[in-house]
Amino acid sequence: MGGCVSTSNHSTCSSRSNVERVSPECLGISMFSRKRIRKTFSDPVTTLQHLTSIPNRIFKNGKSRTSCIFTQQGRKGINQDAMVVWEDFMAEDVTFCGVFDGHGPHGHLVARKVRDALPLKLASFLQSFDSKHNGSTANCCSVNKKLDVVEPDKDGGMEDKVEYLWREAFLKSYKAMDKELRSHPNLDCFCSGSTAITLVKQGSNLFMGYIGDSRAIMASKDSNDSMVAVQLTVDLKPDLPKEAERIKRCKGRVFALQDEPEVQRVWLPFDDAPGLAMARAFGDFCLKEYGVISVPEFSHRILTDRDKFIVLASDGVWDVLSNEEVVEIVSSAPTRASAARILVDSAAREWKTKYPTSKMDDCAVVCLFLDGKMDSESDNEDQCFSSATLQSNHSGNAVESDDGQNSEPSLQRNFTVRSAEENDTYKRIVAEVEANQEAMSTEEQNWLGLEGVTRVNSLVQLPRFSEERPRP
Repeated sequence: MGGCVSTSNHSTCSSRSNVERVSPECLGISMFSRKRIRKTFSDPVTTLQHLTSIPNRIFKNGKSRTSCIFTQQGRKGINQDAMVVWEDFMAEDVTFCGVFDGHGPHGHLVARKVRDALPLKLASFLQSFDSKHNGSTANCCSVNKKLDVVEPDKDGGMEDKVEYLWREAFLKSYKAMDKELRSHPNLDCFCSGSTAITLVKQGSNLFMGYIGDSRAIMASKDSNDSMVAVQLTVDLKPDLPKEAERIKRCKGRVFALQDEPEVQRVWLPFDDAPGLAMARAFGDFCLKEYGVISVPEFSHRILTDRDKFIVLASDGVWDVLSNEEVVEIVSSAPTRASAARILVDSAAREWKTKYPTSKMDDCAVVCLFLDGKMDSESDNEDQCFSSATLQSNHSGNAVESDDGQNSEPSLQRNFTVRSAEENDTYKRIVAEVEANQEAMSTEEQNWLGLEGVTRVNSLVQLPRFSEERPRP
């Protein structure tokens, strides 16, 4: 990656290399050994092969104990967005959430690969801290009985140590993820890549790492008891001065096209390609020598009782809805379990209204409710899908298979006899499926990397020297 990644702006770990190593209690991960409820994984390779058997992990449309997730394919072709919620991530009361927005010819495969592998890498680094200090008796911080919030010591240095270790775990896992993509034998990431927005909620601690232009916001009550939107992340695009400066220093070019002057893009120094609309991403190795990096921004905050829910979403949502509109839509959803679906439906309507001549982008949403509760009345409306369950999109859309292609739409039921009300629902879903099939049949089904006119394409064109290479 040349000299770009090691510049002073993005060498957080090295700039703090003289910070002393502390015991894993400072991470709050000592709870992983004391309060573990099940062994969810051991060897990372074995785990990746058996992800579908891991309980409390959802990655298709549905809900969990504390969240709901939903994704919808846009009008460009195959859905390149991916998402995951993993409750009891390594331990009780720890939740991992992520949204990943792929781009380029193989962006859908990159996004799904990152979705599956990145949490395991993060957990592996956290476990390595634990194993290195397994025999340590150091007590550098205290944790309350609920293992909730780390209490800093008198000189205030403990909070810095906690943040350093979590930051190191995120930085190392993101670096390892990009390295794996570069050397992957069957996945061409030269002109394909993915954003990533990931969080770990451990009690009242919220740790976040992210790259690209996917976004996270939080709904919180202000002093007047009104719900307000708090943006938790920054859209890491080339129009940010810090990002543009790094790219230009590495000989990359940043400019906007005449027909979209508001969209700054990253270009090779010797070719008007690929025109990437973000400054950080996994993959996109054609630009990694020219300033595009996979180093995540990291943040840590302590949640309070005023914080109600968090929304992670791809830019297909943020292109048409403001932070405040998203908070209002989720807050007013009739049930928590339906919030993500309603938000995506609202975004789809806004695409048709605001950009009628453009092709709607893919949308993926994760809604995490911070009080850890889901409404009981939603159980009859939304079926909870886990990784271990064969699933279908509950809106009737085609199911995504592991190879990134859409299989035939299916309706799954546990009972052979339906009530009259269920029969009406069944007929309605069948009608929606048929309508979707008819609409999709009017378009080309074989997705091309740069096909379709959208409001903002992540890539403009492939470099001239980059013909799509045959896979081994």
